[in-house]
Amino acid sequence: MIWVNDSLVDAGDAAVSVLDHGLTVGDGVFETLKVVDGGAFALTRHLERLARSAAGLGLPEIDQDLVRDACAQVLRANPLPFGRLRITCTGGLSPLGSDRGDAPVTLVVAAGAATRRPDTTAVVTVEWTRNERSAISGLKSTSYAENVVALAHAHSRGASEALFGNTVGRLCEGTGSNVFVVRGGRLLTPPLDSGCLAGITRALVADWLDAEETDLPFSALQDSDEVFLTSSLRDVQAVDRIDGRPLPGAPGPVTAKAMAVFAERSAADPDPR
Repeated sequence: MIWVNDSLVDAGDAAVSVLDHGLTVGDGVFETLKVVDGGAFALTRHLERLARSAAGLGLPEIDQDLVRDACAQVLRANPLPFGRLRITCTGGLSPLGSDRGDAPVTLVVAAGAATRRPDTTAVVTVEWTRNERSAISGLKSTSYAENVVALAHAHSRGASEALFGNTVGRLCEGTGSNVFVVRGGRLLTPPLDSGCLAGITRALVADWLDAEETDLPFSALQDSDEVFLTSSLRDVQAVDRIDGRPLPGAPGPVTAKAMAVFAERSAADPDPR
């Protein structure tokens, strides 16, 4: 069962117009939430970021109560021990081209099973860059084509994620994750003005473990003591290989602590504010 605009429908009957602006030009925003034992983690934070992304694109204000109710109905109709909940909001029916029409936004909420991530993973770096001065920098937009290309590149090299620098050579983020490094015992992560997404898991880890936001050269990936990724479905995941180079001992002590703290605190409070 999938929520489309104002009601639940069978997945086989769920449809949006071929002229929807999300389809024709990628004019939309979305959120992906972790589902554990039928409940969505950090729903309030995700809804707040959805609203910020929509405002950044100039979409009409999203009715958060409606979205919250749609999420609840989808989760009741699709009981999952572990999975993902996807909320998508687009510019709706619009002319062919970049101009947005005056139709209501399209809202879709869907859920599906997911696989729990392993404790460690391999990543690759890519030559493509994030534009920290882009009009959609920091927004969780449905314009994800460059992530699709970079992730396919990573998979072809036996890795689960590709990491980007920005236009000034600073470490930024992954295709769907934030990155932390440990240097001299300090837990560091790129600041939001690097162009990275304000990840929900990133913010919680930074708060719960007193991480520091600081500009890092892209080369920091090659000479840091530990590296780990955060995202809604990864939680905290240690990096054990970068561009084929092993990182012995992963997860290291700081990463292992981050994994344990996040697991304990997220289990204790499924909607941390």
